[in-house]
Amino acid sequence: MINGSPTLPASTNPKDFVIATIASHSALQILKGAKDEGFKTLAICKKGTERVYNERGYNVADEILTVDSFEDWNDELEAELIKRNAIIIPHGSFIAYMGHERVQAMKAMYYGTKEILEWESDRTKERVWMEKSGLILPRVFTDPADIEKAVIVKFHGAGGGFGYFVAKSPEQFWEVKNRKYPNNNDYAIQEYIVGVPIYAHYFQSPITGELEILSFDKRYESNADSIGRIKAEDQLAANIHTSYTIVGNIPIVVRESLLPKFFEMGESVIKVSKEITANGKGLFGPFCLECIVTRKLEIYCFEISARIVAGTNPFVDGSPYTALKYDMPMSTGRRIARDIKQAITQGHLEDILG
Repeated sequence: MINGSPTLPASTNPKDFVIATIASHSALQILKGAKDEGFKTLAICKKGTERVYNERGYNVADEILTVDSFEDWNDELEAELIKRNAIIIPHGSFIAYMGHERVQAMKAMYYGTKEILEWESDRTKERVWMEKSGLILPRVFTDPADIEKAVIVKFHGAGGGFGYFVAKSPEQFWEVKNRKYPNNNDYAIQEYIVGVPIYAHYFQSPITGELEILSFDKRYESNADSIGRIKAEDQLAANIHTSYTIVGNIPIVVRESLLPKFFEMGESVIKVSKEITANGKGLFGPFCLECIVTRKLEIYCFEISARIVAGTNPFVDGSPYTALKYDMPMSTGRRIARDIKQAITQGHLEDILG
């Protein structure tokens, strides 16, 4: 058994397995990539969303299991997945709905290291991980009274940046906090770094041992990216407050001279992840370093996402970086499926499961 899971299938034939995920976030490219690598696919859909994934939509799911709510994950559903030899691929929505404690208790096969989710979801632990990795980090303010420069306030678990706000003084912090979020006291206050937001998409294979950079993106954030079209005096008159809710993702190609540093950062994060996890597997598969690049080309990292991120969705047909490395379109979803296929055919399935 692994983490209390049933005995793993002995087959080395990928056709005996199913790639499954919750139908949200990056499910389209995960399932498309799995089909491209020859796997059967399964989508767990919330009732009413099936069309996106079946033959009436994008036809990426060979089978669909329907639930009233993603929170309805239960033993019966998991038994259906186990019966099909399904391998679950986590993504942002999956982690948000399940939480790391429920993920730890899962008995179905799960791609990735479950233990690392606790380090990703706890801001204090995540900062320790980043500090040990030698990343440049924004300053953190533990007391709003200490605010003496622009900061960004982030609420824990805020989906897609919802509720983030900028403040430049204790008074401004409390004015926004008390007016808009009086009952939410689970927040982090970070120094606001002026620069270009860049999200680096990595892939670490436990089968080949190689770290790859697959792509980069920039998030398109609600009125934060359109507010500049409105004159300052009109913003004030209309009482418009900046919102950072993510509504889409924009592909980016970074200047080539930055790539060695991005590789170095990813390698350091992987190395430390093996030290902080009890089983020593550390972080593998897709992950993202969420960064700001300043005018002096300093790269500040403010968050680690320890699984596939939605910023990879523009690259369903591959990116400029995967085009340099592969002779076929290679999305992050397909790279996951290829890693799983290699593990199965080589008899190393256990190495890619949490």
